[in-house]
Amino acid sequence: MNNRIQQLKIAIEPSRAQLLAHPVYHQIQTLAELQKFAEVHVFAVWDFMSLLKSLQQKLTCVQTPWVPIGSANTRYLINEIVLGEESDVDAFDNRISHFELYQQAMRQMGASTNAIQGLMQSLQAGLSIENAIQQLNCADSVKDFLNFTFKIVNHAPAHVQAAVFTFGREDLIPDMFTRLLEKLVAESPEKVSIFKYYIERHIEVDGGHHSHLALEMVSELCGEDAAKWKEAEQASIEALQIRAKLWNAVTA
Repeated sequence: MNNRIQQLKIAIEPSRAQLLAHPVYHQIQTLAELQKFAEVHVFAVWDFMSLLKSLQQKLTCVQTPWVPIGSANTRYLINEIVLGEESDVDAFDNRISHFELYQQAMRQMGASTNAIQGLMQSLQAGLSIENAIQQLNCADSVKDFLNFTFKIVNHAPAHVQAAVFTFGREDLIPDMFTRLLEKLVAESPEKVSIFKYYIERHIEVDGGHHSHLALEMVSELCGEDAAKWKEAEQASIEALQIRAKLWNAVTA
């Protein structure tokens, strides 16, 4: 492994470990508590796509006339993840985005989609992302999370976006959460089966192959520039910390 990548991982490990040990995972024991989790987590499922699309715009050619830019490995990583996130399959092989699949899971379990749908409607009506977030009827920590994401999307250079994507937005799903889902599915399969499929599918498609390419992307974009590596480290830590605050909204 690239020595600088290893150093970055060591630097962010305390924040990552703290997030994995967040009390939210212990507090979700019932369907009602899973509903509250999903009503907050859906915002992270949604805004991930804007971060991904921003990287696609920066690291691949999405205009005409087309010309090859950047690394073919990076183009492959970004385009493959866009394909999987935007047009994957549900349990019945119907094409669907992960965000839409997540909303199906919420409706099945009885969680409210009012807040996230309100945000979609505001954006489709032409409201700026800043104003749409401000008008959200939700916890301040959710708004802070979204504002951080779009600060990165709209203002951060590619190497910082790549670091946040790679280290700050990976699915931090501890084993105990997977075991909890097994328990809830056994108790209420008609309520939790889609959510379980979503979690399993996301872990499957974001496996080792994508992780390896994402690390290559960060290494390529940071190169031998010590300042870029430091910026990548700081942004990754901030992304992990802001996710912890998002989980605080669930525990509250």
